[in-house]
Amino acid sequence: MPSTKKFPRPLSWVAIATIAVFAFSASLRFWQLSRFNTLVFDEVYYAKFANNYLTQTQFFNAHPPLSQYIIAIAMWLGSHMPIDRDIVNGLTGSLHSPWSYRWLNALTGSFVPLVVGGIAYQLSDRRSYALIAAIFAAADGLFLVESRYALNNVYLVILGLLGHWFLLLALKAPGKKRHLWLTLAGIGFGASAAIKWNGLGFLLGAYLLWVVAWIVNRTRRQGGRGSNSSHQRLPTPLEIAFYLGIIPITIYSISWIPHLMLNPTPNFWEMQREILLYHQRIGSGADVHPYCSRWYTWLLMLRPVAYFYKTATSVDEPVAVVGPPLPEASTQVIYDVHAMGNPILWWFSAAAIFYAVWVVVKSAIASCGFANALTSCDRDIDRYIWIYLYFSVNWLANLLPWMRVTRCTFLYHYMGASVFAGLALAWIVDRWLRSYHRNLRLLGVTAIFLILIAFVFWMPLYLGLPLSPEGYRWRMWLPSWV
Repeated sequence: MPSTKKFPRPLSWVAIATIAVFAFSASLRFWQLSRFNTLVFDEVYYAKFANNYLTQTQFFNAHPPLSQYIIAIAMWLGSHMPIDRDIVNGLTGSLHSPWSYRWLNALTGSFVPLVVGGIAYQLSDRRSYALIAAIFAAADGLFLVESRYALNNVYLVILGLLGHWFLLLALKAPGKKRHLWLTLAGIGFGASAAIKWNGLGFLLGAYLLWVVAWIVNRTRRQGGRGSNSSHQRLPTPLEIAFYLGIIPITIYSISWIPHLMLNPTPNFWEMQREILLYHQRIGSGADVHPYCSRWYTWLLMLRPVAYFYKTATSVDEPVAVVGPPLPEASTQVIYDVHAMGNPILWWFSAAAIFYAVWVVVKSAIASCGFANALTSCDRDIDRYIWIYLYFSVNWLANLLPWMRVTRCTFLYHYMGASVFAGLALAWIVDRWLRSYHRNLRLLGVTAIFLILIAFVFWMPLYLGLPLSPEGYRWRMWLPSWV
C-alpha cells in the first residue's frame, strides 16, 4: 500500500535568500550595539524622554510620544536581559546600558527590508523584484545607522510602510480579510504620524493614489471598459473615510493618553499647538546646526550628518566618549558614525525615480490622455504605468511638503521618500535582468554589484569602525560630507 504521508515542501530559493537578507541585516544592527557607551546624537532627547516615562518625570516633548513609549518599553525589558549589564551609564537620568535603549530599534530596523520586499511583491507579483528591493533596503547605510541608536525615524518609516503593505493586501483580499487589512493599514498610518508629523506623508501618498484610481475607474465605467482589475476592488469613499481617516486619527489621539496622564498640561489641543510653534521658532542654516540641509540636496546626499566623531592615537586606546577630539597631528585613528545613505544606491535611485516620474508625466500628456493610457487593453502596460505611478506619487508625497518647511532640516527627513526611490530602482533593475538583451542583463548585475560593494566600502562609517585619517578621507568624496 503506497504511503500517504506528506512531506513539507522545501523552501524556495527566494525564501532562503530573503531569510539570509534578514539575518544579514539583523547581524549588522546588533553587532557591538553597546560599543559607544554614551548618548549618540538625538539619543540625548529620545532616550532621556523614554526614561522620564519610566521614572514618571514631567517634561515637554516637541514630537508625538509613541517612539519614546517604544524606547521606554525596550529600556525596561533590556534591564532584565543578561546582555551588556556591565556596560552602563546614567546619561538618561537613570542607570541603563546602551543595549537597553538600542536593541528594539535594531530589531525593528532588521525588518525594514522584509516590509519593503513585501510591498514590492504586492505591486508586481514578482519574487525576484521583491528580493532585489529587500537587498537594496538592506544595503542602505542611513537605515543601518538609524537602527543602531535610540532614534525615532526607523519607527516612523516602518509603520508608514506597513500601512502601505496592508493597504495593498486589502486590495486583493475578499470579505472580512479586506476589512482586517484596511483596519491594520489605518493603524499603521496613524501610528506613523504618532512618531512624528512627517509620517503623514505615507497617508498623503495613499490618499493621492486613491484619488487617481477613482478618476481612472470612473473613466473606465463611462467608457464601458470595466474596473482596473478583476481581482482588485478600489475602497469606496466611505471606506477611505473610516479606515484611512477615522482610524488613523483615533490611533494618533490614543497615543497621547499616557503622555497626558504624566503631563496633564498643556492639554491635547494645546500640545499640538505648542509642537507647531516650537518647530516654527527653529531657524535654519549653519548657525542653528552645522548639518542643516535643504530638501533638494537630499536626493544626491550632499550633506549627511555626523552622529558621532572621536579620535584616538591607536586602536588599542579606549574610545573617549567625552572631551574634544585630539589635535590633528596626534590623530592616528578616527571613529565616525555618519548618518549617510549608500551613495551609489542613492544616486542610482535618484535617476530611477526621475525616470518613473517622467514615465507618468509622459503618459499624462500623451495624445491619448493619461486615463486612456491607464485603461489600455494591454494589461502589462496598464500595470507598469500604475507601478511607476505608485513610486512617483508616494515619493512626491513624502518629499514635496518639505519645500515649505523653513526650520533646519536634515538628511534623515528624506528616509520616507528614499524608500520609494529605492523601489523604483529595484523595479528597473529587475526588468533589466529579465530582458532578452544581454547588455541590459549585464547592466542589472553591475548595478547590484556596485551597490553592494559601495555598502561594504562605506560600512566603517555606518558602524563607527576605526579608520586611519587617510582611510577616512578616502570615504569623504565630497567636501560637504565632512
